Amino acid sequence: MQVSERLQQLKPSATIAMTEKARELKTQGKDIISLSIGEPDFETPDFIKEAAIQAIHDNYNHYTPVPGFADLRETICEKFKRDNGIDYTPNQIVVSTGAKNTIYNIIQSLVNPGDEVIIPAPYWVSYADITELAGGVPVVLKAGIEDDYKVSAEKLKAAIGPKTKAVLYSSPCNPSGSVLSKEDLAAWVEVLKEHPNVTIISDEIYEHIHYADKPVSIASFPEVYNQTVTVNGLAKGFAMTGWRIGFMGGPEWIAKACGKLQGQVTSGTNAIAQRAAITALKADPKDMKYMLDAFAKRRDLVIGLASNIPLFKVNQPKGAFYLFPDVSACFGKSFKGKTINDSNDLAMYLLEEAGVATVSGAAFGAENCLRISYATGEDQLKEAVFKHFKKLASGFDPLFKVNQPKGAFYLFPDVSACFGKNFKGKTINDADDLAMYLLEEAGIATVSGGAFGAENCLRISYATGEDQLKEAFRRITEALA
Repeated sequence: MQVSERLQQLKPSATIAMTEKARELKTQGKDIISLSIGEPDFETPDFIKEAAIQAIHDNYNHYTPVPGFADLRETICEKFKRDNGIDYTPNQIVVSTGAKNTIYNIIQSLVNPGDEVIIPAPYWVSYADITELAGGVPVVLKAGIEDDYKVSAEKLKAAIGPKTKAVLYSSPCNPSGSVLSKEDLAAWVEVLKEHPNVTIISDEIYEHIHYADKPVSIASFPEVYNQTVTVNGLAKGFAMTGWRIGFMGGPEWIAKACGKLQGQVTSGTNAIAQRAAITALKADPKDMKYMLDAFAKRRDLVIGLASNIPLFKVNQPKGAFYLFPDVSACFGKSFKGKTINDSNDLAMYLLEEAGVATVSGAAFGAENCLRISYATGEDQLKEAVFKHFKKLASGFDPLFKVNQPKGAFYLFPDVSACFGKNFKGKTINDADDLAMYLLEEAGIATVSGGAFGAENCLRISYATGEDQLKEAFRRITEALA
């Protein structure tokens, strides 16, 4: 007895696998900081929970219409008009058990064996697998950190062929945090409007988590409205991952097909969650701004901390709650006897050695990268990035030996590993030389430990602003590279 060939070929979700591994280690008593999970660390707002409680008292405990309650679909139409500038009718809306279920329904409704689905990479971990489960062929278009992880219109145009059935992408993007601007999408539209039989599937689940201009929906471009399906939900913007509400708006023929499939698989979505969803979607998105403000602060913190890890190449994500550094500088290096050949090795090394759970970029079609979620508290983020740095640095001969001061506002590292070394033509013989070198080369004023009777040390005051400290350590790292 064995499962079907179809299931044998299906890979487990890498994000879920890493989260489960982290939980397993925690149950063994290990101190694990999880930066792998893709959900807000906030609780669902009380006014939404109260709506769910009221729905229970109102006896919403029976089967629901397959595409969702009529008044919820009306509310979703209002939301699309208000937030995205898209006109839909309730017959164009289908509510499903999460946005993942929505995407599965769409692909199963559209794709025949051998059909191609263009997937810009980095992509969300399940896109390719859902496509393959339908018998489709993922056509992955890669963009690196130098492209801000965004695929150009030219590359998209070159990939479209006679077998192309759909283009599937997310913006803001999980895992990279990149956001396709209005100009980016306009260039895509010029390409895609020439292929009206190619369906555009726009996953906008991170719509409300952005740090610059508000994301634009491609369905708001009239030229491609009739070939676009817009996917959204409540998981990320409303901290409702466990409520499992996703929805789509698109051409009525696709909505009917998805409803037909859903009627044979999950049927209608949970009644209580649907009633709560009406309350959530009617709320002003600004009511959730406290979450966005916290994510923005954490993003800036993590960018600053990760930028000081010499082996990480970091960009500035414009949305979602992930940092997606290029870590290929780690490949081929050995840390504590463990050779890192790829991002899978690095993610596992950091989990087992540093107690920090991340996700390999390979799961997202970006083998050189690592996904770091900052949907967790600031103290945990600081500790996690410190552990990253400590474990990566341990593979080399670290120039600074640091303890953890219990008082005052000074760091007093032993810097004797610098003595006798040459940096940019300057030989460092003692702490006096090093302090002078850092002042002249990096513009960073420290004090030689010789002044305190500790010739091997350097005194660094952290009685200054956080941004200044980040910049100071960045300069020190660069000067001693």
